Amino acid sequence: MRPVAFKPFAMVCKDYISSSGDHMRRLFKIMLSFILVVFLLPVAGHAVVWLAKDRPSSWRDADWSASGVLPEARSGGEPVIHVMAARTGGYKGIVSVHSWLIIKRPGASEYDRYDVVGWGQPVRHNGYPPDGRWYSNAPEIVHTVRGNAAAQAIPKLEAAIRSYRWSKRGDYKIWPGPNSNSFVASVLAQVPELGARMPPTAIGRDFPVDGKWIGRGPAGGWRLTLNGFAGVTFGAVEGLEMHLMGLVAGVDVARPALLLPGFGRLGL
Repeated sequence: MRPVAFKPFAMVCKDYISSSGDHMRRLFKIMLSFILVVFLLPVAGHAVVWLAKDRPSSWRDADWSASGVLPEARSGGEPVIHVMAARTGGYKGIVSVHSWLIIKRPGASEYDRYDVVGWGQPVRHNGYPPDGRWYSNAPEIVHTVRGNAAAQAIPKLEAAIRSYRWSKRGDYKIWPGPNSNSFVASVLAQVPELGARMPPTAIGRDFPVDGKWIGRGPAGGWRLTLNGFAGVTFGAVEGLEMHLMGLVAGVDVARPALLLPGFGRLGL
């Protein structure tokens, strides 16, 4: 009978550590490859598209005038709520939009615009035309609610605007937030019945203005976030989204589309 050979305990530990190290290195490479393909390559691709466009050299040279996207507000018309967004200026425009809220109260003859900016008093009321261009970029209507649903939601929206936590000078932080998109997302989250989903390119929308890691998203889904640096959102309207450093990638199930950093929503 041959004697059984036993490895010294030190050698067993060394083999285990070596094997674990190999697994960790493989996992690390997989994670890096995932981040490269899902987050960084789309941003690089959109950077090429964005930098090829003619853009104003500074905010002084930019066009901030009305774009004509919204119809003229008329006295006695139905109440309406619009969520609007336009690409922001400079290199930020590669990955992000600026978003704002438009409200037309029952019987009102004009729109009211609410957004947050990074200079002076953050929360602005009618600081720009309702459908004004942002750094010369024409806006789009992201979501609209009309009629009785809008009339019921407007008081809730206005209350949320008044109670916005980050409304003092110096509160604005361009990244990861709270910024203009954090403001709109937090207001909409308090009126989830609107089902208003923000663009995936609204960098800062996933910043937790209430400081909580788990909370409701603007469209009523659930958001888990590490202070806006990384996280996930899932819900019937949102689908499945992954967040990394403010960038969003995911799949829209309700309206089939891919969500890619930089490009935004690409409908299928």
